[in-house]
Amino acid sequence: MTRIKPLIGALVTAGVLAGGSAAAFGFKLPWSKDEAQPAAVTAQAAAVTQAAVVPAAPVAPTAAPNFRAIVQQGGPAVVGVTVEGTRQASVQEDPMAQFFRGFPGFGQRGLPRGGGEVPFRGQGSGFIVSSDGLILTNAHVVDGAKEVTVKLQDRREFRAKVLGSDKATDVAVLRVEAKNLPVVRLGDPKQLQVGDPVLAIGSPYGFEQTATQGIVSAKGRSLPGDAYVPFIQTDAAVNPGNSGGPLFDGSGSVVGINAQIYSQTGGYQGLAFAIPIDLALKVKDQIVATGSAQHARLGVVVQDLSAPLAESFGLPRPDGALVAQVAPNSPAAAAGLKAGDVITQVNGEAIERSGGLSSRIGLSSPGDKVKLQVWRDKSAREMEVKLARADDGEQQAANASGGVEPGKLGLALRPLSPQERSQAGVQEGLVVEQAAGPAARAGVSRGDVLLAVNGQPVQSVEQVQGVLKGKPKSVALLIERNGERIFVPVRLG
Repeated sequence: MTRIKPLIGALVTAGVLAGGSAAAFGFKLPWSKDEAQPAAVTAQAAAVTQAAVVPAAPVAPTAAPNFRAIVQQGGPAVVGVTVEGTRQASVQEDPMAQFFRGFPGFGQRGLPRGGGEVPFRGQGSGFIVSSDGLILTNAHVVDGAKEVTVKLQDRREFRAKVLGSDKATDVAVLRVEAKNLPVVRLGDPKQLQVGDPVLAIGSPYGFEQTATQGIVSAKGRSLPGDAYVPFIQTDAAVNPGNSGGPLFDGSGSVVGINAQIYSQTGGYQGLAFAIPIDLALKVKDQIVATGSAQHARLGVVVQDLSAPLAESFGLPRPDGALVAQVAPNSPAAAAGLKAGDVITQVNGEAIERSGGLSSRIGLSSPGDKVKLQVWRDKSAREMEVKLARADDGEQQAANASGGVEPGKLGLALRPLSPQERSQAGVQEGLVVEQAAGPAARAGVSRGDVLLAVNGQPVQSVEQVQGVLKGKPKSVALLIERNGERIFVPVRLG
């Protein structure tokens, strides 16, 4: 079990020193109040102040949110969700399991590490979005459930039917047979900004109608295994049982579904993630209409750009999704996309990170045509791609990172043998025999296969040396390792 050690912060803040005199702290400056300050120094200080100090624009004051009113208004539409059934995965294998730890029948005890079906009883949260009984929650809350019961704030209980669930976005839709139910007011997550106040209501550890507050910590978070969802990150306390409950903004509108936490203990550690409500509503509409949700597929593996990578490709900013691999016979391959391309826009909307591309493509419909703006050979071009249907388990994004430092490349390379080409499934490239210097510090290691430098395929050591003769400040290496391809930036000077 991880022990959390308290952090001891500095006690002296900028406000303390700014508010008192030097003498108050037991020391005296050469020219304190009782000593004349040299005129030359005074004039110099005044000149520096006038030239360098630019007063910051004041932040407009805003009214504090009325959390009491939000709870009174939205609380009646928040429900507890109790499920019974069987599960295949163990706690150790289920990335969503932290929301169920501590509940009878779904703790770590009694679950086999190797899987196998076991009975369970779990609890989550949800909220009513239509007065005739439609309820949103998380797909992992009802996964494997044979019986689902929802409990309202007024203690009424209803047996619920699972209309459908979408594991890709972790959204599920329930229906109960009832009329004139209280509903939440839906908001626009695009209007949220980092620092805005938020409120979560749910049933952590089974404690119904629990409200916790915090702020938006970040937006558009991409998490491992969740390529379609640009999560809203908050520091509102979210614990097992909150999963599926609403996240309200300061006006009392629902902007997200609380879905995941980052935790080493199974409990809250300051990082909670919510699914944007506009995304959830798109999935809800598909489920209500057809019983399932479909997602589109482009057929690329992408990664984020770093500043050195952006410099290598001639981009002014590290914005966009860098294509590391194109799947054969995919829409991307048909459109002519290739490794080394940087997708900067989809249908005119800017892509800042790889997760933005994955969510936009994944939430499109199979058969949709999208216009991509692509950066290639230090210039922008447009491509139109007709999207296909996503295959289960397809990897839509692969994030990679690595630190680099100035120096020489530091790679010993040799051509691939025919057997190695066959085993690696590539037709060209160079085997890394030894890595040192900047390449090693960037993460390149012995056994990697170097496929391209700055987007140009390489088949010989001479080609690599030819790129280095230009004395670039950094290069982007396309590396294949264990069947996966990533770009690795290496700064040379």
